[in-house]
Amino acid sequence: MKTLYLLRHAKSSWDDASLPDRNRPLDARGERDAARMSKRWSQRIEKPALIMSSPAARAFATATVVARGLDYKTNDIAIDERLYAATEVNLLAVIEALDNKLDRVMLVGHNPGFVDLAHHFDSGVTHMPTCALVEFRFDASSWGGIGRARALCTIVDSPKQPSA
Repeated sequence: MKTLYLLRHAKSSWDDASLPDRNRPLDARGERDAARMSKRWSQRIEKPALIMSSPAARAFATATVVARGLDYKTNDIAIDERLYAATEVNLLAVIEALDNKLDRVMLVGHNPGFVDLAHHFDSGVTHMPTCALVEFRFDASSWGGIGRARALCTIVDSPKQPSA
């Protein structure tokens, strides 16, 4: 069984228009949402074996907050350049190259690539707001070819959804 978590970064700040896109930090709401959702998810999901983040400041900050909530060592977060501005095809290539020893992987990144990939696995997923998490489970022993697999279970959660 392989589990893939796609986490879109939390809300970012646009206060400083001179900052390059990849340097934009989380805004206050983004920080609150990431902390709140991290607590929620610590009760619902299994800790990933690997968390990979886009190098963008807002993605890495989100990954760090969520990692702490899931008792995942923040020093172990892998920053992967391929996750920044990635398309569905690029994301699939990253996933299919994962080590098969890893059963649960969380990618932290951006739309539109994340929502496109989520829609690829489940056509019912058409929207991923900031700080949304989508969980896919696959009856597979390998990440290779996962792009052709059907998700057995899809869970979508975001800050605007009520907690269960």
